[in-house]
Amino acid sequence: MKVFISADIEGLTSTARREDCLVGGYDYERNRKEMTREVVAACEGAHAAGADLIVVKDAHGPAISILPEELPEYVQLARGWAVEPTLMVEGIDETFDAAFFVGYHNAAGTGSNVLGHTISSSKVQSITINGKLASEFYIYSNMCAYFGVPSVLLTGDQGLCEDSKDLHPGLVTVPVCQGVGGRVQGLSPKLACKLIREAAEKALKQDLKKALVTPPTDVRVEVCYKEHGNAYANSFYPGAELVNPNTIAFQATDWYELGRFLTFVIM
Repeated sequence: MKVFISADIEGLTSTARREDCLVGGYDYERNRKEMTREVVAACEGAHAAGADLIVVKDAHGPAISILPEELPEYVQLARGWAVEPTLMVEGIDETFDAAFFVGYHNAAGTGSNVLGHTISSSKVQSITINGKLASEFYIYSNMCAYFGVPSVLLTGDQGLCEDSKDLHPGLVTVPVCQGVGGRVQGLSPKLACKLIREAAEKALKQDLKKALVTPPTDVRVEVCYKEHGNAYANSFYPGAELVNPNTIAFQATDWYELGRFLTFVIM
């Protein structure tokens, strides 16, 4: 069995300030160790359920946060970016049996995570797809579904877990923190890892064929930028339209095309 894991950092039990999710931040080294521990917990649960190969995509920032030397021998780590339309799930393809998302956070425009954003915290005010706020989990779990891979595990903040639980029929969620305003409250790291390991094993032992969804087609995506200059410049992407000074829209015929648009107008 082959499992794909996309890992982020802002939805861990330990993260509280944006600067501490960046190389050189006061708490960055602690947070990258916790990111590694939570990923390892998911790997151990998947392995216990029968996964003999796990590919982990470090999907945060420069994509060099996870400590390779801490990973089990049945795990491969993808670092850095190819900047493909698949972006946070770069490397996903039809050969995987399931996908996990670890350390994820809620969308830009929501209030359940101090560090909530979508793809770019510096450029993007919000992204909507068919009129609804879109999280990174929503975008890239549907990208996995585009390749026929079901998303069965999500760990992160409570708001994201609640907003996402009905997106995939087999999704097992592990809320490890919750945010209110500028405050975040997280589980004990030991408890978080214990719950993640148990959930990963449970998620992979289900009937994976019943966990797969079909991603929407003919989707309208709107990107609202923090700076109007970004909207103007990116409105020249083929097929894009300038909706207002800060917002562009695009009509995609399938999820991969949507991913290509987002990659080109944000990255």
